[in-house]
Amino acid sequence: MREVTATGQTIEQAVQNALQQLSSTKEEVEIEVLEDGKKGFLGFGSKPAKVLVVKKKTLVEKAFDYISNIVTCLDETAQIDYDFQDKKEPSLLFTIKGDKVALIIGKRGNTLNALQFLVQTYVNRHSKQLIHVVVDAENYRLKRKESLEILAKKAAQTVLKTRKAVSLEPMPSFERKIIHHILTDMPNISTKSVGQDPYRQLVIDIKKPIKG
Repeated sequence: MREVTATGQTIEQAVQNALQQLSSTKEEVEIEVLEDGKKGFLGFGSKPAKVLVVKKKTLVEKAFDYISNIVTCLDETAQIDYDFQDKKEPSLLFTIKGDKVALIIGKRGNTLNALQFLVQTYVNRHSKQLIHVVVDAENYRLKRKESLEILAKKAAQTVLKTRKAVSLEPMPSFERKIIHHILTDMPNISTKSVGQDPYRQLVIDIKKPIKG
C-alpha cells in the first residue's frame, strides 16, 4: 500500500492515522489536505478532516523507473529486476531480460555500458553515499569477465614472448580493473591506463626493474 485516505477530528490526527496505516514517518510521505474539517456547534454540523497521504518513492524505486523508461524504448518486452544490498559498500544490481537483449547489450557491451553509466550517474547524483551500480543483461557481465580473463592472459604471454608492450582496445574503467587484477600476480608484467575516456585503454608491458 503506497497511499491512504484517512480522517480525524483534526488534520494532524488524520495524518497520524494515515502514517500508522502506512507504517511511515512524515519525512517518508507527501501529504495533501482534502478537507479541513469542522468542529460544529453542540455536536451538530461537525465534519472530520480528511487527508491523502502518499509514500515517497525510494531512490532505488526512482532508479528503477529511470532505467525502465530507457530500456523499454529499446525493447517493449524487456523485464527488469533489481537487487539492492545496503551494506558497508551499498550496491544496486539491475538485470534485464527481453526479446531484443542483443540490442540492449550492443557491440562489445557498449550500449549496456552506456546504460550502466547513466544509471550510476543518476543514482549517485541523488544519493548522500556512493552506491555501486551494475546493469546486466542475460548474464553478459560474467561472460565478458571470462573473455577478459582469456584476453589478459594471452596478451601477457605475447608481451613476455616479444618483450614488447601490447595495447588493448578502449574499455570502461571497471573492465580495465578486471584485467589489472588478473595480471597482478604475474611478477614480470605491468599494466597502466593511457588516453582519455571513452578511448582510454590498458597497456600491458614488461615490468621495468626499480633503479636503486
